[in-house]
Amino acid sequence: MTSARRRVTAFAVTLVLGLAATACGGDKKRDGTAANPVLTSPPAVAPGHSPDVTTTRGPQPPEQGTWLGAWVKPQWNTPTGRAEAFAAFERQLGTQLRIAHAFHEWDDEFPGPTEDALGAEADLLMVSWAGTDTRSMAMGVYDPVIRQRAERVKAYGRPLLLRFRWEMDRPNLAASVHSPEDYIAAWRHTRQIFTEVGATNAGWVWCPHVQGFIDPQRNAAAYYPGDDQVDWLCTDVYAGAQFDGFAAQMNTFMAFASKHPRPILVGEFGVTERGQDGQRATWLREVRSYTRDHPQIKALVYFAAKQERKPVYDTTFTDDPGGLAAFRELAADDYFNAPLAATGGR
Repeated sequence: MTSARRRVTAFAVTLVLGLAATACGGDKKRDGTAANPVLTSPPAVAPGHSPDVTTTRGPQPPEQGTWLGAWVKPQWNTPTGRAEAFAAFERQLGTQLRIAHAFHEWDDEFPGPTEDALGAEADLLMVSWAGTDTRSMAMGVYDPVIRQRAERVKAYGRPLLLRFRWEMDRPNLAASVHSPEDYIAAWRHTRQIFTEVGATNAGWVWCPHVQGFIDPQRNAAAYYPGDDQVDWLCTDVYAGAQFDGFAAQMNTFMAFASKHPRPILVGEFGVTERGQDGQRATWLREVRSYTRDHPQIKALVYFAAKQERKPVYDTTFTDDPGGLAAFRELAADDYFNAPLAATGGR
């Protein structure tokens, strides 16, 4: 890691869904909704749809190629511990990653020491911010909290990716998300405060789970706030126990995303099972080939964690030389090392 780079610079129902819900790996609980008040009257706010509007906020995607990043479960849940875990993962891969990923509960103050520590290791941060009750948010109950976060983001100064209330389509979030209309109202209200504060260095990332495009009962597309509100399209994709192909899953999301003029970010991906010999490596090589074949995909962020309590999973490469070799191939590919024009890159 060069000093220059450091100066320039984040299943509930099945194993896969449980991973998305609980796999913060001891960093922090990722939903942050239980202790917050719930208001029962949904605001009457219609979603906006302006497909030709370009927000041009936050980090601008690379013209060619893709950024690669990761969230890495730390041994110690401190800013230093998270940065050390990220750096150790880079050493394991034998390359530097563009994006470091951090999770924050609704009540967390950020950016803060975690972002400072990770920002010394990566060119760009992605912050996943858990939501609270959407009706309360849209009705102004949490305006002081939202404004304080916006002010901190503005003061941070550097571009970052803000993945606001990701996987909102999960069934286990229904009690706080309520409905697509409520979610969209909360999104628009929150983003409006960021705009008023002038925190335009945050690129807003809309990130349902890929299962929301596969399971018709989840209907993730209904939660889309509109092209005038979203800077980055995103989804989370895991192989699962059945080793569902990356391409087959992503195709369901791409059918939606290809109709919207926004760059795509895969917010989380990984292989949770060991499988048979070579299965993990094959799945990861498919990630590489599929991404190269779909230039709308501009960023991939891996989820590296091992959890020994239920739901049990392991997306690390500690005992998987074949999977590690496949991921190293991806990481060593210049296509996945695109420069960051917003910060000068490397």
